Amino acid sequence: MAAAERGAPFGLLGRRLGHSWSPTIHAALGSAPYALFEREPGEVERFVRRGSWRGLNVTIPYKADAFRLADEASPGARHLGAANTLVRRADGSVFADNTDLAGFAWMLERFCRRRLGGCAREALAGRKALVLGSGGASQAAQAVLAQAGARVSVISRRGPDGYDTLARRHSDASLIVNTTPVGMYPHCPASPVSEADLARLESLRGVLDVVYNPTRTGICLAAERLSIPFESGLAMLVAQARFSSELFQGRPLDDGMIGGLEREILSSVTNVVYIGMPGSGKTTSGKALARLLGRPFVDMDDAIGLELGVSAEEFIRTRGEAAFRAVETRMATRYGARSGLVIACGGGVVTRPENYDLLHQNGRIVLLDRPLSELSLRGRPLSQAKGVERIAHERQDLYHAWADVKLACTGSAAGDAARTRELLGI
Repeated sequence: MAAAERGAPFGLLGRRLGHSWSPTIHAALGSAPYALFEREPGEVERFVRRGSWRGLNVTIPYKADAFRLADEASPGARHLGAANTLVRRADGSVFADNTDLAGFAWMLERFCRRRLGGCAREALAGRKALVLGSGGASQAAQAVLAQAGARVSVISRRGPDGYDTLARRHSDASLIVNTTPVGMYPHCPASPVSEADLARLESLRGVLDVVYNPTRTGICLAAERLSIPFESGLAMLVAQARFSSELFQGRPLDDGMIGGLEREILSSVTNVVYIGMPGSGKTTSGKALARLLGRPFVDMDDAIGLELGVSAEEFIRTRGEAAFRAVETRMATRYGARSGLVIACGGGVVTRPENYDLLHQNGRIVLLDRPLSELSLRGRPLSQAKGVERIAHERQDLYHAWADVKLACTGSAAGDAARTRELLGI
């Protein structure tokens, strides 16, 4: 048994949990200590029936097992035949609930009020909603959408209604909800539906994804490009945790905690990504910001150098810019998928359009803008070969199009870091 498990009354039960945000969420909600309980299938029954826990969240692949092993279940858990929450009562019996229902309902209601102009029933009654996937999360989404009066169609790779006919058969869909794991970290930013198919859904008013990591999944990025309102699953994660924590603690919790905790998590996990001209100070400002925030710092050119065994400058001189850009995209894939970093990009990262989604999916992009006359050319073969003015002409429109925030250099790395923190509100 891992040391973190000993004496923890609450936790998350699953097979492969990796990095989970649940301990942080439950600490804020008051259901702590909270541990991650990784168990193999043969260990689940003994752990559920004889473990010393008081409250458990349950994730794939054990939600059906959790329901089966409970002594009593809520109507929602019985309806779905699955449980994501277990509570051990004073008499030792195990009660099962499914707070995914309440969590998705909370997310859907807020989304409809914020983005679709009314409550869920007003926005969706009589309209078609597509649910991608047919697993446990799909069952919860279907139940909530049906309660709102939507006409629900399930899209599945194995069912009669498949992805290849989605655009043709469902052009009247008003909402899409992704409940599949496609696009989940670390396999991001993949999408179960192509942007072209989304564009053909002429009545589409919104896209929801129950996946919360990355913060903008592949389907959400596609919706964003098409100017379709979207939201990924962090709100659902926090909301279902709130409802689980109420069961664990046996007391009501303030509904306002959900939005506040969601904002805190986003602030801590969203990467800060510096872009800008070569020599603009991205590395020094990034290091200063990382120290200020207590975060890891990644210099993309240094990461490329470690990957290749030679400096970025030497690689460009010997292998050419095209080969370097391919490696740069590989690094953007690796670090853009992670959370809570400060990343300084090379000046040419914007020259490959695919890098935008890789960096934007989990990050806020800051353009560090320094006058051309103040840029350093030392150790920058492309700047020396092409000239600063030509590079600026080629890239400035891209820098401005990619940037969430534009920062005129303050004159010092510490000043740039402090100003970045102020502009981003972190």
